[in-house]
Amino acid sequence: YPLLAVPHIQLHGTVDEMMYANFKDQLAAVPGDGPIVVSITTLGGDPEMARAMGDTIRLLRDYTGREALFLGKVAVYSAGATFMSAFPVDKRFLTRNSRIMIHERLMNSTIQLSGPLNTLAPVLKAKLNEIEDSIRIQEEGFADLVRGSKVSLDELKQRAPNNWYIEAAEARELGLVLDII
Repeated sequence: YPLLAVPHIQLHGTVDEMMYANFKDQLAAVPGDGPIVVSITTLGGDPEMARAMGDTIRLLRDYTGREALFLGKVAVYSAGATFMSAFPVDKRFLTRNSRIMIHERLMNSTIQLSGPLNTLAPVLKAKLNEIEDSIRIQEEGFADLVRGSKVSLDELKQRAPNNWYIEAAEARELGLVLDII
């Protein structure tokens, strides 16, 4: 896979607004034709920024017909796996000795209840709505991640709460990636 040796877009570090800006800058500099190769090495970060980058890839693929290839290098953890889910399984690759880590979304929140009783229930309902919507978003991403692989959505949902680490060879066997380079 000689094309994968020199990715057009190379991302590394925490998935955040800075990575997203870097991604957009590098994408703007990509040649106007042929496949686009995107590599990432990350321990994770903001899943919404990963979804935004993934949406850009999806739109590019859907509306220009350009092929986009994913190359995970060393660590494709958390939000990195979220980004990977934007690529079909037959467009995903890992370098040797890479690992994917998939887990449930995390939330750290404190709810302060103070005031008249009639004002407290809406605060709790709003937090519950946030949690329920986050679960829906998580499950959509999980479905995209396993679509076309040998992993069922139920298996992923069962393993994700315990931080599922998947070595490159296992990822290939499970059909989560096409191949290892």
